[in-house]
Amino acid sequence: MRLTLTLTVTAIGSLVFGLAYLFVPDSLASLYGITLDPSSQYPRFFGSALLGFATVLWLTRRVTSGPALRGVLVGSFAASLTGLVVAVIQALDPVGNALEWSSVVIYFLLSLGFGDFVFRTPPPR
Repeated sequence: MRLTLTLTVTAIGSLVFGLAYLFVPDSLASLYGITLDPSSQYPRFFGSALLGFATVLWLTRRVTSGPALRGVLVGSFAASLTGLVVAVIQALDPVGNALEWSSVVIYFLLSLGFGDFVFRTPPPR
């Protein structure tokens, strides 16, 4: 149940942020006190990647075992950990506001959760 909940919540969060980065990146960035270059498409690429991530997690949420599930969990841990590093670097940058620390908290919790499934929890059979 815990794995299903983790994958479901992460899929929904990825979907929401993915849609926001894809369709209203300027509005989302302004919440964090950041102004985007109007010609930059990088936030939309990020949104597209988050939508793909959401799809994989949603479709995997009821899988209970196998190498494919292990691959999704390891990949999710890697994405969460690298996201945490990027979020910390961005939060320490003077550009932006205190809301940037919410990304640090989100990526930290995701890293802990997926790290637990990868390193501590025996692989599902």
